[in-house]
Amino acid sequence: MPGNRHFPVFAVLCAGLAISVAALAQQAPRASGARILLLPKRLVSGERATLAVLDASGRLTPGVAVNFSNGDHVTTDATGRAPFVAPLQPGVIYASIAQRSGRVFTTILTATEAEASSIEISSAPRFVSLSDRFELSGRGFCGDADANQVRASGRNGLVLASSPVSLIVLPPADVEPGSTAVDVTCAKHSSSPFAITFVALSLEASSSPLTPGEQRTLTVHVHGTASKVALEARNLSPEIADLTGGNPARISSSGGAENVGRFELIGRQRGSFLISMRLLPSSAPPRP
Repeated sequence: MPGNRHFPVFAVLCAGLAISVAALAQQAPRASGARILLLPKRLVSGERATLAVLDASGRLTPGVAVNFSNGDHVTTDATGRAPFVAPLQPGVIYASIAQRSGRVFTTILTATEAEASSIEISSAPRFVSLSDRFELSGRGFCGDADANQVRASGRNGLVLASSPVSLIVLPPADVEPGSTAVDVTCAKHSSSPFAITFVALSLEASSSPLTPGEQRTLTVHVHGTASKVALEARNLSPEIADLTGGNPARISSSGGAENVGRFELIGRQRGSFLISMRLLPSSAPPRP
């Protein structure tokens, strides 16, 4: 899986990781492990769309039943995604993985609200982690995920979920950290190029066992930008350690040539601990 890093006494994960469709075909996770539902934030009345389901490790998961609050049902295919047609009635609905309590809400727009003769990008993240998905908002996208091409430096990302007004994308695996030109293509239409800064996160911390009462600093190095970025750490083993600042804890990196963020742990008992860490998204009108 891209982006997963494991250490002797802890692991750092970027939430929502997903593998490629080719890798999925080699080792498909079980439907019972489904945990994360990716649903476009906005749909268009009567138009096609695509959702995706991931397991706890961020792998696209086939054979998962997804229920909508209006009574519709879909099941993810061999790629871990499911095409469907948005309900005709505008408004807010939600979907959930069968036999799981979490709900993901989406807004259904009228066809007039989403009308477009070309691809327009209205909102894009300024910073994107190379190992995590990102979202684009606009008009003129394709509802079938694979009909869209989202390119960064000419390399194709993986479109996980889509509607005519929303895309959820995993960055290409071989993009280098730094500011990169991105464009979207669908049905022979292309957007104007816009800039996204892709960043890589790496961890510096002691690998010795954590002991009760011990304070441990986790230093996150941000590669690809000298700007301050927002980081979030989530403690997945609260019985082993407390994460200073709450759970989740959010901080801003220092910025500058040595761009770092620091989280503090306090040991509760001896043992391995698990921290989920990610770059917090922040969307804005696209920059050329």
